[in-house]
Amino acid sequence: MTARRRIRSVLVANRGEIAVRVLRHAKNNQMRAIAVYSDADADAMHVREADMAVRIGPAPAAQSYLDMDAILAAARATGADAIHPGYGFLSENAGFARAVIEAGLIWIGPPPDAIEAMGDKARAKALLAQSGVPMIPGWQGEDQSDANLARQAETIGYPLLIKAVAGGGGRGMRAVHDPAEFADALASARREAKSAFGDDTVMLEKLIERARHVEVQVFADMHGNVLHIGERDCSAQRRRQKVVEEAPSPAVSPVLRAAMGEVAVRVAQAVNYAGAGTVEFLLDDSGAFYFLEMNTRLQVEHPVTEEVYGMDLVGWQFLAAEGGALPATQDQMEPHGHAIEVRLYAEDPLDGFKPQSGEIAWFDPMAADRQVRIDTGFETGDVISTAYDAMAAKIIAYAPNRDEAIDLLLAGLAKAPMMGVKTNRDFLMRLIDSQAFRSGALTIDDLDAWAGAGEGPFAAQPVPHEAAAIAALVMAAHGSGVVRSGSVTRFALPLEADGETLEPFVEQTGPDALKVTLDGQSHRIALVDWRGVHLDYRLDGVDRRCLALRGEDGVLHIALSDRIVSLREPALLGRADAADPSTVRAPVSGAVAAVHVKPGDEVKAGDVLVVMEAMKMEMRLTAAADAVVAAVHAAPGQQAAGGALLIELKL
Repeated sequence: MTARRRIRSVLVANRGEIAVRVLRHAKNNQMRAIAVYSDADADAMHVREADMAVRIGPAPAAQSYLDMDAILAAARATGADAIHPGYGFLSENAGFARAVIEAGLIWIGPPPDAIEAMGDKARAKALLAQSGVPMIPGWQGEDQSDANLARQAETIGYPLLIKAVAGGGGRGMRAVHDPAEFADALASARREAKSAFGDDTVMLEKLIERARHVEVQVFADMHGNVLHIGERDCSAQRRRQKVVEEAPSPAVSPVLRAAMGEVAVRVAQAVNYAGAGTVEFLLDDSGAFYFLEMNTRLQVEHPVTEEVYGMDLVGWQFLAAEGGALPATQDQMEPHGHAIEVRLYAEDPLDGFKPQSGEIAWFDPMAADRQVRIDTGFETGDVISTAYDAMAAKIIAYAPNRDEAIDLLLAGLAKAPMMGVKTNRDFLMRLIDSQAFRSGALTIDDLDAWAGAGEGPFAAQPVPHEAAAIAALVMAAHGSGVVRSGSVTRFALPLEADGETLEPFVEQTGPDALKVTLDGQSHRIALVDWRGVHLDYRLDGVDRRCLALRGEDGVLHIALSDRIVSLREPALLGRADAADPSTVRAPVSGAVAAVHVKPGDEVKAGDVLVVMEAMKMEMRLTAAADAVVAAVHAAPGQQAAGGALLIELKL
């Protein structure tokens, strides 16, 4: 039996909300909490939360959060007993786990051999197939030549998936529906896999359409005890990246739960697992399930399991790492109620999920009145950088049943918006309130299909008249630098809102009171009170409240219950002309992954000219019109600031 070794201090080799979560656990349990940070995170919440903090390098993750030597040096300098890797970064790096253990520290994670066995998806599937674990038809092997992969794809049949062997989080993965698409998809998957994981080896799998993504939480101690702790449904995905997770799955019966759990335990036992892990499956509409992969770490979505099963998985991680026995048995693992988690990302879902960055003008997790759980690494005044993943927070609702959990989550999202940086909050609210989600019928293909058609939560949403009226009230009646002279009481007020141009006609009807006409409809609005960000107003005879604040750039941010709108006056803010089709510029700050053209090349509208990477996403920049390439100002591996000129075209 392994002797228990107490942890008195822990270094968290991560950032953001998971670092905050683990650091708070340490402090609440009388351990010294130690953070590490890059230059981009010097003032971050996880640094403020820690008892001690050590700089480990510049902003790029490869020079900071992925720098094993710097992290181990920080552990020695602070006298840490243990290292918790969080998720992402080095959490599934077997070499790092071994280095931590060899340094005499406690590794709060699974054994290095288990990480290694499951890290190579091809080897993992070969190992588990021998144990009778159900597998998706596919191919994995050493011959990675383009010609062999194309032959194997023909044998498997289309549609299929190209997947990075060392991948995760949807990166290095491409769905291919036609042989003509295979070569480009293979090159793109390899490039993204090389950038994200340092390994461009791929495998092929039959694409099971209309499938659900269901994963099982497992936990093991060092005494041979292994539990399965229910399932999570993660079928709401965009580009194979999870958006919403819930427990239990609306598609899993108690009988199916037991069957999937038994297989998940068998997977963990096959590699002598210890600690928290997740076994992921595809579930088809017949009830058959197939092994996808095992994530040898804590998952982003672990809170829904904690809420439904009444446990602290981070606490269990510390217990198992110290050599303690699991504090529960399998017959105690019964779900109670329902929990749903949404991932709040700094991104624009209606513009291809383009990553966003900037300073948060207002975000108060406590504003939700504790009706929901909010795990975050950000608050008002913090900066979201393009250097890292775009997730800003997780909002989790727990209730006795699924419908109540959805309603509670909607209320929490309404009360605690993040303002100043565009997020996917409104998209999330439309998604979880949709009939498709409420019915529990969502599959992993639905969001991408809706995105392509501009349907469901991706449908364009006109700016509410209410937001335009509030903007007129704030800008014209409450002083913002755009108030007309005292003798002018009737005027047009041009506004730009989320890329849409509006021109409400404003008539002042009294002190802080207006009549606002837009699209032939008139509304009367009056200011009642404005304290901090809380704006009370009377609209068409009904007293209402919203959140409203003006940024330093003059933009007015308004958060209604179901919509966040940012408005500004184009004339005053020097709005630029429409994009010049003769230039291709970087949409955000990021790295140039590939350049497909050279000066003199003829290109057609829609041709991909440059591929960029930012926040672990790949963006394909295309020609807006038929043209000839006049100049190229980009090269693979180059960093480009947002707006930087990459390609010049002669139309």
